[in-house]
Amino acid sequence: MKRQWLDWVKAFAIAAVLAVIVRVFIFAPVVVEGPSMLTTLHSGDHLIVSKLHKRLTSPDRFDVVVFHATEQKDYIKRVIGIPGDHIAYENDQLYVNGERVEEPFLEERKAQLPEDGRLTSDFRMEEDIPGGFEEVPEGHVFVLGDNRDNSTDSRVLGMIPEEQLVGEAVLSYWPLDRIRIVN
Repeated sequence: MKRQWLDWVKAFAIAAVLAVIVRVFIFAPVVVEGPSMLTTLHSGDHLIVSKLHKRLTSPDRFDVVVFHATEQKDYIKRVIGIPGDHIAYENDQLYVNGERVEEPFLEERKAQLPEDGRLTSDFRMEEDIPGGFEEVPEGHVFVLGDNRDNSTDSRVLGMIPEEQLVGEAVLSYWPLDRIRIVN
């Protein structure tokens, strides 16, 4: 009886250690708070964030990432600019390094706007973004929420240092009717 009890204790201890390793180094659960990523993500959506992806690669344009906005608060936004990019918006259109770039993930949100409505106000990095950068500096990213008219993002926060990134959102698992890969 004592041996069985010891085997159970060992099994639970190993499981607990593995759970901590996975949680700290590989994946983290995150709950979306607020409307800044509508219609891609909704407030209350539960996500799995890959921390491993952050450790192995730099973020790519249009990745949905979680980052430490303050010591107490994490934000979920979409990477729009990577190091070396110049970002501008004109007439609700994204321009990266002077070239027009489509954002298919915004189509549903744009369809909800009035005929003459704009989702994203015009801006140029060097004139309208904190820091006055002409391009995204090395080791930083430029992020925007998908709900552009209701998002605290790089237009307010400036460039986000890559060391503040928690990881990339990879899976929405709750509520059940919204289970899907995040991209």
